[in-house]
Amino acid sequence: MVLVFYGSNGKSNPVSMENKVEHQTKNQITYDIHLPSDLGMLYKVRLGIQSLENSLSQLSLHRFKIQNTSTLDTFSLTINKTLPLSPNGDRWIEFPIQWPLKEALSVVTYHLTVFSRNILSERNLVHMTACIYGTYGDTGDRSLLQSLQNVQQGEKNESFLVIVDAVDLGELEKIVLLISSKTDCKLDIKKLHVQEAAKEHPIYVFEVNEEFSVDANKPEIQREILGPFVIRGEKQKNDIDNNLNKEGSQARNLTEYTIKVYTGDKRGAGTDANVHIILFGNEDKSEVFQLSQSLEHQNPFERGKVDTFKIKTRKLGSLHSIEIGHDGKGF
Repeated sequence: MVLVFYGSNGKSNPVSMENKVEHQTKNQITYDIHLPSDLGMLYKVRLGIQSLENSLSQLSLHRFKIQNTSTLDTFSLTINKTLPLSPNGDRWIEFPIQWPLKEALSVVTYHLTVFSRNILSERNLVHMTACIYGTYGDTGDRSLLQSLQNVQQGEKNESFLVIVDAVDLGELEKIVLLISSKTDCKLDIKKLHVQEAAKEHPIYVFEVNEEFSVDANKPEIQREILGPFVIRGEKQKNDIDNNLNKEGSQARNLTEYTIKVYTGDKRGAGTDANVHIILFGNEDKSEVFQLSQSLEHQNPFERGKVDTFKIKTRKLGSLHSIEIGHDGKGF
């Protein structure tokens, strides 16, 4: 069992309960935990099972109580939940801390919808988590491929829903994805939608548009998706849904670009890392594109070679700059 404490100035490192039993009576364990003084006023706790690989398959929680030993301020909450919350489901629960004379945040159910091309066919071999960040903190790493709902599969597009219960995050700011696999594969993720289950709006749209080359023998891939587009009304949602259904048509007003990358002819000039590019114009900027499908070579970015890539994106106007880089993986 692991606890993470969130304060007005940040959050603690995960506090493991392993080998930290200070006092134990029947059905009750008390721990003495020393938290950094610079956390500020505590406002929420995330509690969960860090791993299901040991003999403990479920953890029944009845009550949680925390006391500041200096001020004797005390918070107590009845939980009555068992982790994981469902078979192969979320291993974490969050709850706000209600201190005297201070209003607590509420617990919110978030719907995270993943739009992709081929994840569902690989889900038994792939491990993927998302950490959602907002102005009030983050959700921690939550599994995306354990308890799926509203699964929809088409010839080229698919989507599925993941339910995340967390203390109110405020305005959403970014999502960090962590991806690993038991076998080599490519995962094509288009975008992520996040909204509160109890509200139709706002919908936070995180554009990904990247094909991830996952290597079973390399560390997990981490990708940070910043700056969501926020849909605040039904008209915006309908417009975006129409664009998704008419992908490739004039409704999307797509422009195709040909990109040639000349890799230097010096020792060590090539790379096996995952290379990405972003185009910037005077009207807009493109999504993040993974340069993985070279028209000339199966293995791009080799020393002294030229690789050509074609991408399609929305109207950008006159191009004035690009961002190109890689994730540092491989040789």
